Amino acid sequence: MPKNLVIVESPAKAKTIEKFLGKDYKVLSSYGHIRDLKKKEFSIDVEKNFEPDYEIPEDKKALVKTLKSEAKEADTIWLASDEDREGEAIAWHLYEVLKLEPEHTKRIVFHEITKTAILKAIEQPRNIDTNLVNAQQARRILDRIVGFELSPVLWKKVKPALSAGRVQSVAVRLIVEREREIHAFQSEASYRITAIFLVPDADGKLVEMKAELAHRLKTKAEARKLLDSCQSAIFTIEDITTRPVKKSPAAPFTTSTLQQEAARKLGFTVAQTMMVAQRLYESGRITYMRTDSVNLSEYAINGSKEAIANMMGDKYVHPRHFSTKTKGAQEAHEAIRPTYMENAQIEGSAQEKKLYDLIWKRTIASQMADAELEKTTATISISNASETFSAAGEVVKFDGFLRVYRESYDDDVEQEDESNLLPPLKKGQKLQYQNITATERFTQHPPRYTEASLVRKLEELGIGRPSTYAPTISTIQQREYVEKGDKTGEERSYNIITLKKDKITDDTRTEITGAEKAKLLPTDTGTVVTDFLIQYFPSIMDYNFTASVEKQFDEIAEGETKWTTIMKTFYKTFHPSVESTLAAKNAHKTGERSLGNDPVSGKPVSVKIGRFGPVVQIGSAEDEEKPRFSPLKKGQSIETITLEEAMELFKLPRTLGEHEGKTVSVNAGRFGPYIYYGGTYTSLPKGADPMEIELEEALELIKEKAEAEAKKHLKKFEAEPELEIMNGRYGPYIAYKGSNYKIPKDIVPEDLSLDACMEIIKLQSEKAASAPAKPKRGKYAKKKA
Repeated sequence: MPKNLVIVESPAKAKTIEKFLGKDYKVLSSYGHIRDLKKKEFSIDVEKNFEPDYEIPEDKKALVKTLKSEAKEADTIWLASDEDREGEAIAWHLYEVLKLEPEHTKRIVFHEITKTAILKAIEQPRNIDTNLVNAQQARRILDRIVGFELSPVLWKKVKPALSAGRVQSVAVRLIVEREREIHAFQSEASYRITAIFLVPDADGKLVEMKAELAHRLKTKAEARKLLDSCQSAIFTIEDITTRPVKKSPAAPFTTSTLQQEAARKLGFTVAQTMMVAQRLYESGRITYMRTDSVNLSEYAINGSKEAIANMMGDKYVHPRHFSTKTKGAQEAHEAIRPTYMENAQIEGSAQEKKLYDLIWKRTIASQMADAELEKTTATISISNASETFSAAGEVVKFDGFLRVYRESYDDDVEQEDESNLLPPLKKGQKLQYQNITATERFTQHPPRYTEASLVRKLEELGIGRPSTYAPTISTIQQREYVEKGDKTGEERSYNIITLKKDKITDDTRTEITGAEKAKLLPTDTGTVVTDFLIQYFPSIMDYNFTASVEKQFDEIAEGETKWTTIMKTFYKTFHPSVESTLAAKNAHKTGERSLGNDPVSGKPVSVKIGRFGPVVQIGSAEDEEKPRFSPLKKGQSIETITLEEAMELFKLPRTLGEHEGKTVSVNAGRFGPYIYYGGTYTSLPKGADPMEIELEEALELIKEKAEAEAKKHLKKFEAEPELEIMNGRYGPYIAYKGSNYKIPKDIVPEDLSLDACMEIIKLQSEKAASAPAKPKRGKYAKKKA
């Protein structure tokens, strides 16, 4: 039996570590947390200083039993979970649940899974850091309080089954506010003036040189006036400046910058980046991937120096030390980097190779020499106008780090390529134009957030920490507060005036503007929930509050503040506001917006979040006649829909025609559009438009449903009309008096007689009656005494 038991949190990590340790060590995985707050109960005793009530989930009980057994047999237990707060908490829960003894327990941490790092960690064990554990508990408990107390408020005031979260709600607010900025944005037009001049190159051959007016002109009249002047103007090189430019590389990756760059360069989602990075870390390829530090160890700097010198030569080497500017940066001690800098490539999946290549290049580039460029700018005067044109070009004198890596940016707009060298020019040289163009351009609305740019914004505001970005973005999409989607854009006309061969032409052209791909868009539910929370819980939704809470967690981690003190201060103001909001009576439903009156009936028309999503309502609950409802179409929003658009939704029911003497119609209900025929209802497929469907298509859908229904009903018995053999999604079963009974696999359902069915029902009923009762769970379960 091995003398040492090492417990890590992931099986992949366990496998890698086991290779480095001898036969005296056994490495097992806890598969993450072995204990957590109860899922469906509050699990926090506010009266007892916010004492948490933890439980071992059902699916972890067998694992805990195994770990307890192995721990009893070992002389020393090494708790080797990750080195951040979450990892520290995992180690603490293991210590508590396995009832470990301090003299036989050691806590070890490492930033990379290499033999050197593991053996060094074993030489330098420490105790569990209770400050880090308390910081994690504080986050977990505060988030549970916010989620558990706010969610019932949303159920009552907005819509059932909604939930709120401290960081998630603020992230949704950012997306909602950006959408409103876009809707309120007023685009302004101006004219961009560009010229193509013909200039002799070094061999005397005429080549094109592009230049642009130093500033844009506000009106068409100004643009036309300038082009009129240019018809008879003389163009002269007024000035030439050449200056050296140095470009320095970006710092190595943090969690946030890796997520952003992987999105821009590889098209990865934030969650995908973290999943692939986790695999690279656990297989020993990269250092720990949850960090907000840009620091590199001396080992990494020296390894980079050697790799650069071997691959590219000494002139490309420029060791650098980067310092972390993020407040409270302490999740780990080093940036994300390859464990061995000499490994430019690895074996693995296509995604792993791509992400590793990105990390390797960024790290190597950070230790390389500056790129040296020479930028030349020529100023071109117009003889009969005060404006000037400017032509710019640059040449790379020494590529430096650019040989390996070039950083990307979000939403690049009209980035000019100045990488070309200008032809030889002289001050006072006269130029001949080929054409001069004035193009009408429009100011662009702020870009919608991508996953990557949202991460950057959250980091800028100090909201969340490296471990929270990916789950936050996943959660707000799962809760359907935000959806990732494309905006198709709209057609727009623009003016273009061209001067060519002394003739001016004036054209109108069209372009598609505002098209965006894979952007985060707020849903109506997300918008209404955000407005409600801002109105009634402004402190929770305040960016500064959310950031200050993160600072308080940092203070707990440093041992400067007690976590219970922060909980008491927060709860003292938060809980009363929850109770007062629940008790308040609202005249209108939250998020409801009046659109006007129905032109036919004169009844009020409003739009709101209904039980099953956004709906338009004609009439009110006080009317004798029931109100009429219609769900909004995809792409419509309760914020922007007009009365005319709303009334279009009530053109249903729509008669499609007759079939076998019965009418076929299409209508919209609470659960979406459906076809009605002969007393039966058939749902339209997702995305199908009830205003466009034709009779033939409707009949095909009715037929498909009838065939599917027929396959469900396998056998009936005249003697017992309440009993039927059915085919369900998990296989055949017997349905009898509101209960279902599984049919054993070795029996052909169609061969069963009524007596055989009754025998199966009897056996399964007796088995269920003799089984021990399961403990109650959930909202209405009795609390522990």
